[in-house]
Amino acid sequence: MQDNRRSRLLIVSNRLPLKVAAGADGKAAVEPGSGGLVTALAPVLRNRGGTWIGWPGVNAEQSPDNLSELMEQAGAKLGYRIRPVSLTRKEVKLFYEGFSNEVLWPIFHDFPSLAEFDPAYWDAYRAVNRKYAEAVAEHGRPGDFIWIHDYQLMLVADECRKLGVDGFFSFFLHIPFPSLGMFLKIPWRTEILRGLLAYDLLGVQTAWDRRNLMDCVRSLIPEVVWRGRGRVASTSLEGRDVRIGDFPISIDYRGFMRQAKSEPVLRAVRAIRKNLSGRTVILGVDRLDYTKGILYRLAAFHEALVRYPELREKTTLVQVAVPSRTGVPQYKRLRARIERMVGRINGQFTRPGWIPVHYIFRSLSREELLGYYRAADIALVTPLKDGMNLIAKEYCVTNVDNDGVLILSEFAGAASQLQIGALLVNPFDVIGTADSIDRACKMPANERKSRMRKMRAAIRKQDVFWWVDSFLRSAIAKDLSEFPALDEYSPLVPVEAVET
Repeated sequence: MQDNRRSRLLIVSNRLPLKVAAGADGKAAVEPGSGGLVTALAPVLRNRGGTWIGWPGVNAEQSPDNLSELMEQAGAKLGYRIRPVSLTRKEVKLFYEGFSNEVLWPIFHDFPSLAEFDPAYWDAYRAVNRKYAEAVAEHGRPGDFIWIHDYQLMLVADECRKLGVDGFFSFFLHIPFPSLGMFLKIPWRTEILRGLLAYDLLGVQTAWDRRNLMDCVRSLIPEVVWRGRGRVASTSLEGRDVRIGDFPISIDYRGFMRQAKSEPVLRAVRAIRKNLSGRTVILGVDRLDYTKGILYRLAAFHEALVRYPELREKTTLVQVAVPSRTGVPQYKRLRARIERMVGRINGQFTRPGWIPVHYIFRSLSREELLGYYRAADIALVTPLKDGMNLIAKEYCVTNVDNDGVLILSEFAGAASQLQIGALLVNPFDVIGTADSIDRACKMPANERKSRMRKMRAAIRKQDVFWWVDSFLRSAIAKDLSEFPALDEYSPLVPVEAVET
């Protein structure tokens, strides 16, 4: 295993940490990106010297003539190089909208009935992964540490090796990895697994995901034998040491704390609380997606109002749905169903001075979002399946008074870490979730504070910088016993089930 501590870092992701947009003068301009991944990796890129490779967000047919110049200027400001991958409109449709989001996304989230196994999608997926590999070959140097991200780019390492690229290839999957029975439904399952085994290091979110991936490899590629009993296991393949580990991603604890106390956020909190004065505020924040469980959540809130009449006129659900894939018919139908359900609940229970559900269908500014976090008494985070769900962690960290309650789906990756304080629910269990809503509304202050302190301490201990350090250390560790199993496990994944 080579020492990667001093090698250059190449980050490869589907999208660059910026986007190209029309400027006020009609010319193209670059807007910086945000989010935990950018926050965590930007300092490492600047310190070690590195490059970020990805799609700039505009199709090749619409790409501005001065794109290269814009990328150079953006890189100079960020302190690391930016290298765009050009994708045509057809490639985006077949590779991203097609294979990535009509095959991998539904299968990896246990929605096989929504998958479309079009062979043209697979051909485009391989071709675009090859295009990303060519960008790595062009901009990389021998011995680079190449860190590739997420389900859109699982074949990049294999394509790079075919091109003769010399480097250490690592991969992190931000979404869940499915069980063997679910993964078998993909016609190109073996090709995908062999592509993943071309990496030197594979990272997933949870012990559950790691076990699923290892089970799939054992069943479909039986010559691979895993070794190890902690968070990181290994195998030997084609003369290489291949490692797999679970590394739960997190957020910038100090950054969220600092901004949560800023004056713009405090102004937003005051405005929200004034508008919802005297109510227990329950908050749901999601990208509009069928995996987020919004319909079940609304049904559970409705059930809570039916079963516990004392919650009426005292409790308000604020549901934020951030627009996503608005042109896709499936998402249009989901939006319509959500709006109908909101209408039914409000039509049945609204009284003068009280509307039970406040529905917001738009993106929120950072200050607005943190304002809602701080104003909410309860966060209702109930995805049907999620790789991690950082909304849960963001809510806890911004709850600086330690006075909120987190109701969390046991099918979110965050449940492994936050079960110490969250009320865990099965989001498909509408009555059980309704009971948890009632319990959260009536929870004594000392219990609320005790639970929230535990969750915030866990996130502070394992923040996004811990995640980066843990991942990078696992690449160079000679003794994998450095990575024992994490202390907390989802109740769905007993410890003995994830040790190998």
